[in-house]
Amino acid sequence: MIDLNRRQLLAGAAALGAAAATGLGPTAAKAAVPQAGTQAPGFYRYKVGSFECTSINDGARTFPMPDKFVTNIPKDEALAAGEAAYMPKGMVTIPFNPQLINTGSKLVLIDTGNGIANLEASKGAVGRTLQNLQAAGVDPKSVDVVLLSHMHGDHINGVRLADGALAFPNAEIMVPGKEWEFWTSEDNAAKAESNQALKSNFANVKKIFAGLESKVTKYDWGKEVAPGITSIATPGHTPGHTSFAVASGDAKVLIQSDVTNIPEFFLRNPDWHVVFDMDAAMAQATRHKFYDMAAAEKAKVVGFHFAFPSVGHVEKDGAKYRLIPSAWNPTL
Repeated sequence: MIDLNRRQLLAGAAALGAAAATGLGPTAAKAAVPQAGTQAPGFYRYKVGSFECTSINDGARTFPMPDKFVTNIPKDEALAAGEAAYMPKGMVTIPFNPQLINTGSKLVLIDTGNGIANLEASKGAVGRTLQNLQAAGVDPKSVDVVLLSHMHGDHINGVRLADGALAFPNAEIMVPGKEWEFWTSEDNAAKAESNQALKSNFANVKKIFAGLESKVTKYDWGKEVAPGITSIATPGHTPGHTSFAVASGDAKVLIQSDVTNIPEFFLRNPDWHVVFDMDAAMAQATRHKFYDMAAAEKAKVVGFHFAFPSVGHVEKDGAKYRLIPSAWNPTL
């Protein structure tokens, strides 16, 4: 039996260090292959009853936290929440995750990400939906329905390719009726002239949907918008913001879209107001209503801005909530 005490181990380590420093020891090991320098494809499959669902990672943005990123608390509190979530100091990271639902009869893509045009501009940080669909073995031409939750750029820009052609040429494009009514109103656009963020979004909606006006299907809340997929009214983030219940057999998942942005901030602190919410008080009320429902039903929840693969459960924690990420499942 070999019996090494602590003194012998320390002495041995010191001897090895000295040998390395003088060049008298064994030749330093070298990597057998060069470093890859690129990230792996981002897609994750999960089942909802007989439906096969795929979380498609569009990437993530990391940027310095703006002074009013959270509008109703001191910035120091928001920075502390970021550090508690191990985000880079002074920064925030926002992921983007469209969902692909294969019902067996329809292939439905819920939201489209930032768009391929942003892939090069962001040095690969965002705009990865098409390449990750390809990695998952999905031809964009096979998508039957593009189902949009609302009309912010990170959800609609992927409707088009960089040259303006349709990214999903055979898909029916479905938009919440209330959302379409708001963002295509010339009167609303005129009122937004003094708000640069709103003004830019009105212009972007016009650009993305130019020539598609007659081809877009407007849908209502509380309706089955595709097989097994029901729209849920979750306004506040935008006037027509919509979430979805995906149900098959006894199984259900709630796709919450942007009910919350970064969950470490706004799910954990549902009364905080993110700068992106157009009606902050309504969005706050929606968060409580939605998460109370999700917690009571013990339903799986998918968040567009949750960390990839963006699937988990929500539990009540006093007046707050906490996200319990689902374990990665290697099989279906």
